[in-house]
Amino acid sequence: MTLRYLMTAAAVLLGACATPTAPEAEPNMPEWRLVIHGGAGVITRDGMSPEMEAAYTAALETALEAGADVLRSGGSALDAVEAAVIPMEDDPLFNAGYGAVMTASQEHELDASIMDGRERNAGAVAGVKRVRNPVKAARAVMERSEHVMFSGDGADTFAEGQGLDMVDNSYFYTERRQNALERVLKNRQRTAEDRHGTVGAVAIDKDGNLAAATTTGGMTAKAAGRVGDSPLIGAATYAENGVCAVSATGHGEYFIRVGVAKTICDRVKLAGETIEQASETALGEVAELGGDGGVIVIGADGTFAFVFNSEGMYRGVVDPSGARTAIYGDD
Repeated sequence: MTLRYLMTAAAVLLGACATPTAPEAEPNMPEWRLVIHGGAGVITRDGMSPEMEAAYTAALETALEAGADVLRSGGSALDAVEAAVIPMEDDPLFNAGYGAVMTASQEHELDASIMDGRERNAGAVAGVKRVRNPVKAARAVMERSEHVMFSGDGADTFAEGQGLDMVDNSYFYTERRQNALERVLKNRQRTAEDRHGTVGAVAIDKDGNLAAATTTGGMTAKAAGRVGDSPLIGAATYAENGVCAVSATGHGEYFIRVGVAKTICDRVKLAGETIEQASETALGEVAELGGDGGVIVIGADGTFAFVFNSEGMYRGVVDPSGARTAIYGDD
């Protein structure tokens, strides 16, 4: 596989496509910025109706506004990334929270992680079945326990003990995901869409603090207990002040093996690469192993990039100059 698309900060704001080369520095960096994704995969104009495209665009705009509202009022990057992903966890268009894909045993097992770049504090949950918003549980783990990750029943019990909103597992059910499960079980084969749909956000606030969050329902018809990259710090999520913040989406097994998020930040920190160069390298390793997907990244200077080796990625960016969303590889 080859790197299909790279969009730099300047290209996004001007509405132009960029080639996979390092861009010139943005002349006037904004005081804050938020970048989101809603999953990467085989996303083409031919395969999407105008109505569905409009629905995804509106959902991305809602998520951007939720996070931007935090940053405009002087809030933290950490609060912003949590605020941005919650609407996507609540929207059945995405594979996170309500509308998440189903396991082979016809249940929903959700994963999420969050990381604060200030002191590299992090929290995660894996395989939760009753937490309405898994990202809230991940943050509770980070701030209200001595640990970084809880899984399974223990994660649900912890979240309930923290007073988070709990639901029956059937809350996450949608007919769309039931149909997808039946198709995969019948054909014994997953499409790219069945492996993707993770949502995430990265942000930089007015104080230069970085944060990242990632949340997912995993892959359709996954084995019970399977854990992908989304709750793993360093695989799908990483943030370190002065370096970068990353949220990834794609075929999790490959992102785990490469350690995509930490690889990107380490290449920026230790090799002096730009966020674009580091992202290209990490996703190149994923592609060599046979995987695909994408990342969103914000650097310590506020520059950002979308990099993916799939047909498209639901994505958006907002800062004081305005907001923009995109879906396809040639947007």
